[in-house]
This record gives sequence, structure tokens and C-alpha cells, in this order.
Amino acid sequence: MTATRNAVLFGNGARGAKLAALGLGVALFASACGGSSTPEQGGGSSAPAAASGLTCPEPTQNGAGAKRTKGDPSAVPASKGSTDQPLKIGTLLPTTGTLSYLGPPEIAAANLAVKEINAAGGVLGKDVDVVHRDSGDTTTDIATQSVTDLLGQDVSAIVGAASSSVSFNVIDQITNAGVVQFSPANTSPDFTDYKDNGLYFRTAPSDVLQGRTLGSYMISCGAQTLGMIVLNDPYGTGLQANVKQAFEGAGGQVVAEEMFNTGDSQFSSQVDAVVAAKPDAIAVITFDEIKSIAPLLLAKGVDPKQLFLVDGNTADLSKDLDPGAMEGAQGTIPGTFAKEDFRADLKTVDDGLKDYAYAGESYDATTMIALAAEAAGSTNGKDIAKELEGISKDGEKCTDFASCVTLLREGKDIDYDGLSGPVTFSDKGDPSEAYIGIYNYDSNNVPQPAREEFGKL
Repeated sequence: MTATRNAVLFGNGARGAKLAALGLGVALFASACGGSSTPEQGGGSSAPAAASGLTCPEPTQNGAGAKRTKGDPSAVPASKGSTDQPLKIGTLLPTTGTLSYLGPPEIAAANLAVKEINAAGGVLGKDVDVVHRDSGDTTTDIATQSVTDLLGQDVSAIVGAASSSVSFNVIDQITNAGVVQFSPANTSPDFTDYKDNGLYFRTAPSDVLQGRTLGSYMISCGAQTLGMIVLNDPYGTGLQANVKQAFEGAGGQVVAEEMFNTGDSQFSSQVDAVVAAKPDAIAVITFDEIKSIAPLLLAKGVDPKQLFLVDGNTADLSKDLDPGAMEGAQGTIPGTFAKEDFRADLKTVDDGLKDYAYAGESYDATTMIALAAEAAGSTNGKDIAKELEGISKDGEKCTDFASCVTLLREGKDIDYDGLSGPVTFSDKGDPSEAYIGIYNYDSNNVPQPAREEFGKL
């Protein structure tokens, strides 16, 4: 995700000046509308303040219809290298558990990438193989069992997990085996300095960026007070800290912070405490617990326009909540919107897809592993890891395997810019620039792309 694309213009006096002075490096909005903090009349004693006072910037759908550029696979020159052990990539992505809705788009994207890689002749003269295994969530030991299976099949790299907490449970197992772990969706800031033997990478940016964007965006909508309901794990608390820092740094006040643990099924006490604080906006930092928490909040008189979700729960809720229940709620997901032609390509490998979150990141992770193997002339995990930072920056720009591998085989340095954004790895395996997508819920309780914001870390 990249640099500032729009000027930061806030008409709220000192509060706006504080936000402008933060120097967040996050592109915000060309216009921001102030909101009243006066409690709604007739909303009941438990309803939060300013339910109708939030007015967010108009949607822009930056680049949502743009088509991706693809090279001609039939024109790719033959590899100058060879390998006795074809590249095998494992995936550790959720088909069960609290993030199971993320599995289908991530798996489809990995399959699409492998399909395109092999159509262009594969890696080092051999087709790439992909093996899928379930990550589950932290309530089970599925991930550990899956990793053991994948390592037993001699994979060079594992794409996953989606959950930061799951990745923390298996990162040592993977990286100590000399295998690349490449997550399309881990956002916990704690991975940045983790001792991973130089083998951990991610295409999703740290929640430092998503937190800054969400906190600042709520201010731009006119919110002055914020309540938070947060999953108590590395993902939830990391995102909470960055949302709070941005919101308070821009002049807002966090008036309630309620936690719950993985596996909890009762959320009434958290909801009651947040509603009693009467915040202008409520940030719900959860996974699929949103299906239980959102109805409780709405039943207390919360206007859906006050609800701000995150990547863990900004999903299609059309089958889970009453029609129109979430209309006007908003959510953030790191990465650019899945463009129409990319969605069409994904449908060729899974025609039942409905969610597209982190599909671009999974496609990029798989493609970059293949490109790094070609650049290294090796399918060894440690060799692949040494090339990943280099192919992400400072070379000739290219956007898919066919065009990028053609340049590599012509002896050129490449700068892979993918479907999730420019990637551009730091020396710690983190994207140093990224987009954050903002989504608005429609009358069918389905999140629709509204705008993309670019920022640097």
C-alpha cells in the first residue's frame, strides 16, 4: 500500500489540526464531515449518543473497476535453471473455525496462482504442486497436525495461517524446519520482530496501518467518543492499541473497552458496558463472534451507522442477521478491492465464492514464492526466503508470474507489484506500504467496497 493520495482536510478546528499533525503516513479523505455529539432524542436511555450524527466521507471506490495486467504465458522463455525436486507449496488456511469464511477466497487464489504459474511453464522447468490443509482456529490443534503433514510432504513454503494466533502456534515448527511461512492475512504487529530465522513473510500489513486508518476514519465521520469490544488475543489487542492511539491522537476519547476470550459465547456484559458509555462510534474487533454481538448492540438501540468492523469480521452477514440490520455499518480490510476481472478469474477455480477478503494477498504470496524460487534457481525454503525481499522492490515493475518470470529469465531485476498492492518488503518480511479498503454494508447485510486508502509503515 502506498503514499498519500488525498489531502487531509478536516473542518473541525483543533481536532482536525491534531490529526493533520500526527504524520501517520496514511492517506485519508479529501473532505470530512463533522458530527454532533449530542445524544439522540427519543433513542432511549441505553442508546449511544450521536446515532444519526455520523457523516462519513462519500465512497470513491478507488480503482475498483481497474483490470489487472497479465503477460502472455505462451511467450515466456524457457527456464535457464532446473530442479530435481519440483516446487511444492502447502497452504494452511481455515476451512473450519472462527475464520472459516476467509478460507475459500484464499484457497481459490492460491489455486489460481498455481494454475497461471504452470500455464507459463512452471518453476525451473517443472510444474508447481499445491497441497491444502485446514488451519482451524486456536480452540483446536488442527494447525499443528496440518503443519506436521505438510512438512512430511516436503513442502518448500506454507501459505498461511490466516489467524495471527494460529500462526504464533506453528511459526517455530515451520521456520525451524527451514520452510518459508508466508501469511496472506496475519496482521499482528508482534510478527515484525519475531525470531523467525528470516523465513516468515506476509502480504497483509501490520495492524499498525489498519488501526491508524480506522481510528482516523471514525474521527473523519464526526465521532468524538469511541467504545470498543475486543477479542483478547494478539490480533485483537494489537489492533485495539493502534485504533485507540490514532483516535485519541486525533482528539477523540475512548470511553469503553470491553474484552472477551476465544471460545466465549456470551457477550451481554460487554455490550451493556459499551452501550452505557454512550459512545458516538463502536469498534467491534472480533472474528465471527460479530454474529452474536451485532444483534445485541442493535437490540439496545445502537444505530448500525455507529458500528465499525475490521478484517476479522467484515464478511457477508446476509444469512446471519435480519435484512437491513447492518445497513450503514462499515468495516476495514487490508489490501485493495478484488477487481471484477480478478473475481471472474477466481470463479474459474471456485464458482461458489462469495467473499474475497485476502484473495489478492494469497495470490501474491503464492506467486512470489514461485518467482523467488526461479530467482534463486532452487526450491529450497531458505534459498527462496533470501530472494523474496529483492523481487519485491527496486527493479522493473511487473504484476503477474508470466511477465515477471520473463524478466527474470532475461537477466533483469524485478519489482513485483501484486493484486494486494505494491508489497515492497522490509528487511523483516513486512510490507512497508499497503492499501486499506473501507467497506459499507448494504441493505442485504453485505459489505460493498467504498474507498481505498494508501499508507506507509
